[in-house]
Amino acid sequence: MKIFNQGSIRQVLLAGILTAGAVFASGCGVEGGSTGESSTSNKIDTIKFADAGWDSIRLHNEIARTIIEEGYGYKTEVMPGSETGSLIGISNGSLDVYMEIWTGNFFDQYNEAVESGDIVELSVNFDDTKEGLYVPTYVIEGDPERGIEPMAPELKSIHDLPEYWEVFKDEEQPNKGRIYGSIPGWAADAVLEAKVENYGLSEKYNYFQPGSDTALNTSLIRAYERGEAWVGYYWEPTWIAGMYDLTLLEDNPYNEEEWMDGYRTEFPSQRLTIAVQKQLPEQAPDVTEFLRNYETSSEIVSHSLAYMQKNEASTEEVALWFLQEYEDLWTQWVPSEIAEKVKAEIQ
Repeated sequence: MKIFNQGSIRQVLLAGILTAGAVFASGCGVEGGSTGESSTSNKIDTIKFADAGWDSIRLHNEIARTIIEEGYGYKTEVMPGSETGSLIGISNGSLDVYMEIWTGNFFDQYNEAVESGDIVELSVNFDDTKEGLYVPTYVIEGDPERGIEPMAPELKSIHDLPEYWEVFKDEEQPNKGRIYGSIPGWAADAVLEAKVENYGLSEKYNYFQPGSDTALNTSLIRAYERGEAWVGYYWEPTWIAGMYDLTLLEDNPYNEEEWMDGYRTEFPSQRLTIAVQKQLPEQAPDVTEFLRNYETSSEIVSHSLAYMQKNEASTEEVALWFLQEYEDLWTQWVPSEIAEKVKAEIQ
């Protein structure tokens, strides 16, 4: 979800970080750590996972919970909350594990929490995220099986878009093309609005803001299924990136100076990390070691989310599918005896 969210700026919630965290923590109703025990306790009964609200983190939660419950014998729970509220949850001990932290969304706050020891970073879940302006690949290459001819055969970069504005004509204002932007309130929206202006795209295109991620998805899927032209914001990993053949338009190579001067580069890829509350390494050293080894990729996550969408499967069902499909991967995360316990329970 991400949809920097889904490398990525997906939501701008930083202004409300303290409020969100306070609400989240009070909603947990826990004192002195996630188990309700004293902060000095070396025991933990239930490991609480942060659900910050998008599909990929929910998938990682279910994969990790299955391994922890079936392999290590701990109880687990999932606590829903916001992205920033989840970060504060593991900072104050009301949550234990945050499986997919989009660190670029609150770079300073995250690094301060790690440096102060309030949270412990265990692993980089994956760091090959992508986001920016995408087109269906058939727009560039065509699709002979569907009888689609190339519409913009030389389109490679975001800077090529002015040449092809008529391909992406805005039906409501046909004197310009339409770029489907990010969702209002997501940080990517501010980035793309600045890009459209700074790259001179506003002379040829209208920047259209869908009202929700569902509306954005619907516009892309409808165009794709009809074989029509579409250009707009998207990101990886997502189920759509796993199901549909999309091409990310090139942009200027990332460098911090130009990024800070009007976002005049490609989006930087983010480190999506796994972090825990500071007591968990003592409370559950075996689980902590497992999470230190946990590592996937954007491609694996997109593939898994596409499976979920195609099969209308629940997150729990996809987690079981993942443990069978990627057995060679996850069995490297745990000792062999733990792997055997898990395999015995899921087959």
